[in-house]
Amino acid sequence: MRTYEIRCGARVVAHAKSHTARHAVTDYLRSLGCNDDEIEPVGSDDVAWRGAVYGAVEVEEGDERPE
Repeated sequence: MRTYEIRCGARVVAHAKSHTARHAVTDYLRSLGCNDDEIEPVGSDDVAWRGAVYGAVEVEEGDERPE
């Protein structure tokens, strides 16, 4: 597993461990109560939910910025 920063625009909103960036973002949004049919793909790893675009960037263990 890898560690990812979950971002909404330029803002870091969470950190997650996952196998891929897309899974990290999807799991984060599901934890907020988002249904799968509300998630719209915007790119290979980015998704949109309620008008906001979320993405994930891989970070090294221990390099996470505070949320």
